[in-house]
This record gives sequence, structure tokens and C-alpha cells, in this order.
Amino acid sequence: MRSDQMKKGMERAPHRSLFKAMGYTDDEIRRPLIGVANSFNEIIPGHIHLRQIVEAVKAGVRLAGGTPIEFGGIGVCDGIAMNHLGMRYSLASRELIADSVELMAQAHPFDGLVLVPSCDKITPGMLMAMLRLNIPAIVISGGPMLTGEWRGRTVNLITVFEGIGQVKAGKMTEQDLDELENEACPTCGSCAGMFTANSMNCLTEALGLALPGNGTIPAVTAARIRLAKETGIQAVRLIEKNLTPRQIATPSAFKNAIAVDMALGCSTNTVLHVPAIAHDADVDLPLDIFNEISLKTRHICSLIPAGPHSLKDLDLAGGIQAVIKELASLSIIDTLAMTVTGKTVGENIKTASVKNSDVIRPISDPYHKEGGIAILYGNLAPQGSVVKQSAVAPEMLVHEGPARVFESEDEAYSAILAGKIRPGDVVVIRYEGPKGGPGMPEMLSPTAAIVGMGLEKEAALITDGRFSGGTQGSAIGHVSPEAADGGAIGLVKEGDVIKIDIPARSLALAIDDAELENRRKEWRPRKPKITKGYLARYARQVTSGATGAILKD
Repeated sequence: MRSDQMKKGMERAPHRSLFKAMGYTDDEIRRPLIGVANSFNEIIPGHIHLRQIVEAVKAGVRLAGGTPIEFGGIGVCDGIAMNHLGMRYSLASRELIADSVELMAQAHPFDGLVLVPSCDKITPGMLMAMLRLNIPAIVISGGPMLTGEWRGRTVNLITVFEGIGQVKAGKMTEQDLDELENEACPTCGSCAGMFTANSMNCLTEALGLALPGNGTIPAVTAARIRLAKETGIQAVRLIEKNLTPRQIATPSAFKNAIAVDMALGCSTNTVLHVPAIAHDADVDLPLDIFNEISLKTRHICSLIPAGPHSLKDLDLAGGIQAVIKELASLSIIDTLAMTVTGKTVGENIKTASVKNSDVIRPISDPYHKEGGIAILYGNLAPQGSVVKQSAVAPEMLVHEGPARVFESEDEAYSAILAGKIRPGDVVVIRYEGPKGGPGMPEMLSPTAAIVGMGLEKEAALITDGRFSGGTQGSAIGHVSPEAADGGAIGLVKEGDVIKIDIPARSLALAIDDAELENRRKEWRPRKPKITKGYLARYARQVTSGATGAILKD
């Protein structure tokens, strides 16, 4: 066993002595040692209950004859970090999470791992480490939050963000907003909707790196605890079979996951995280593959924020396995791909079925005939940009309007709330990319303000930063190259006409090549916003959003 490096033989008597100092018995030390990465903290609703999940995992490990060894990990709550300096640390935390799991599992050579994330950057960070290490491992998330109820409406965190704009527009009072904030997030779990956290947990299941149900079983249910126990049991079985993550996360598995991404209408952040995970799996995953698969897929689930259905609805309708089974009829799913169940995708979905065709539509009657995400190119984004097209109003799929240029998210947010954005405008927020931000902050506050002000069918927003999974409307992010690298988004002038054509996958600045080149010659790099500490180091090492904002090798 891998753990023999730290426990077997006379020379390891000091090591065993240290184990015994913590109360481990000889029998426990002899068993397979399973590292359990617990990202519990008291600042993320999706993580506040992870102690209970981890205790269930550990019970499962012991039931199967292994010894669980828990260690901790960090996590940022994107909602609480939103719209201030903290958001610049969110994406950057992904690399720290991956490195810290790698460090713990190499310094203490566990025989296997159970990774227990729940939200935003924690799930992809742990997956990156999992594939980097390539020892038997499995994931169990904390599960999604339930939606709230307020004045007869189903509400969630995004309803509160949009409520700020509604107060500014006179459509809601501050007292209404006070009431709403008390009802919008009624339970623990990752925020209720197909936002980034739930997107990544669903895609982890689709990749085959978590058991069926991982993405959709609600956080507060007994079924989530049972799944955690089953995950602990399966961690030991993976060691017995020597089934490792890279045997599962093959090119075919990533294509399966992207197909599910498109069917669900997942967060645009998946276009950052899935390539980053693939990079650590040594799988080449060019940005174009998202368009390629999107064109072959159908958008068959209309989930919050773009539609009415919650993760609980999706779970009751059959969950991710039912979605995969529906997509398999399009011949875009590799049913021979292996999963952590020890069975293939095809074997897993044999018993799956769609229990509510309003939530999981048949491929013959989709919400949209293409997948939920589109990659746009053009002189404004030669390396690509990303939009959740399933959350764009039909009248905004093609749009042309004057640029309203802002050098930061704060400037744009203030202008939107002050009523300075008019119908037809294209809001441009730049110098917020991976390097220029630094940290590529999410733009949920300005996009939610646009919706709250009633402009989501009349104004667009583009940025070299990124968007929350809760964003809806014509919001185009990850514009690459970013402004800080001399990208064309840094050359846009107030009033320039910007042309958006999502069906044609085009994002263009309506000026000729000669003018664009003249502006490029006049452009000068800006002084970094942050010059010390982790973010300064991150800015020096991070690559483009088009490559998943991974760090330079």
C-alpha cells in the first residue's frame, strides 16, 4: 500500500509512535489509510454542514475496512466576497486549494482520498489536485440549498442581488428587501440554482468522479448522508480495484461532462474550470470544443436563474443520470467511459429514468436546439469570450449598440444604479481579467443591477472578468486577450459601436483594422493594482481566461 511509506517496518517505528499519540491503534494503522479533505468553515453556507457529511464519509470508510484521516482546506464564499476586494481572491483560491490537497497527500502518502467540497472554487480546486495526484479518489459535495418562499414567490440569493436594482428603480421598498433577505437562503447548501457550485458538482458526477446523486441531492436530506456513507465505502473499493482518477477522467469523460453542461445550461465559470481540471489530467481541451459540443447538444433543463426549476426539482425528475440517459440517444455520450462506481456510464444509466418531462425535457422537445453556453470570437475577442446563451432573451441574441466604457466593476455598478445606462447600451468593464483584476472577479452585482433596473432585454455587458453562475441576460465574459495584456477590449472608446451576434458566435468592434492597429500602438500597460502578497504573485503567473486561468508551468 502507498501508506506503507510512512507506517511499515522497523524504520517506521517513530512514525507509528506519532500515529499512536493521536489514538490510532495498530489495527487502524495496518488498514488502508484514506485522507478525507474537509473544506468545512463557518463563512460558506455550502460548507457549514460539512462536518456532518464528513462524519458520514468516515463511517463509510470504517464500514469498508479502512481508516479515515481528516484534514482541512480553505474556501471563499463568492456571495459574501462579491463586489469588494475579496472577490479578487476567489478564483485565485482555486490554485491554493489544489496545491494544499496535493501537499497533504504527498507529505502523508494516503492510500486513497475522499474530497469533500461544495462551492465555487473549492470543487474544481480539489478536482485539480485529485487528477494531479492520480491515487484512488472520490468526491462527495455538500449538496444544494433549498429555495426560499417570499410572498408566494420562489426566491434565492440572486433574487436579493436583483432586489437592490429594483429598490433603485422604485419597484421595491427597502423594507421589502429586508424581508426578502430573511427568506431567500433558508437552508445550508450551495446556493439554490444552477450557479457555479452546483454546476461543478453536477459536472463532477457527469465526469464519473462522484457517485450518482452527487450533483442534485439536497444538502439537508438524509439521502445526502447516505450518499456520503456510500462514498466512504467506495473509496476503499477504489483502492482494492486500483481504479485511479485518470483512468476515469479521459477525453471521452470530459466530452460527456461538457455535453451535460450544455444540456443543463450551467455557469459560464465551467469554461474556466473544466479546462483547468483537464490540464491536470494531461487532457488537451481547446476552447473550441465547447462550441463543437454545444452545436450537437440540446438544452433540455431550464434551471434557476434562467428558468423556473431548482436543483431539488432536477433531483426528483431523475437527476444527472437521467439527463445523461436522455443525451445518450443523441449519440454524444460515451457510454463505455468508466466511473467511480466501478461501472461504465452505460451501466450506471440503465436504471435511470426521467420522472418529470417538464424538468428534463426529451431531446425532441428541448428548450433550445443548442447547448447552454456559446464561445464568441471576433476582433474584440480573438482568443474567445463566453456567454450563457440559454439565459439571454431572444431579442438580445443579436444586438448592436454604443459602448459605455468603465475601467472597473465599481465604476460600472455605480453608473447602473444611478440610472446612467440606457436601452441599447453595451456596458464594457475592463481591466478585471485574471491578470488585470487581478483575480478575474465575478460581475454579479452589475448584471443583477441591470436585471433589477429592468434593462436585461435592452442592454448588454461585456468584460474581461467573469460572471457568477447566477448571472442572466446578454452578459459576455472572459474576453481574451484581456485589457491588461493589450487585448482589444482595452482599446474600446466611449461610443464605439459593438456588434454581438450569439447565433453566429461573433463579438466585434465596428472599427476598421487600421484604426484598431493605431490604437494598439498608442496603448501602454497599466501599473498593477496590487503589488504585494499572494494576488501580486498570482497576477505574474496566471494565464488567459481562454486557457482556464491556470498558472504558468
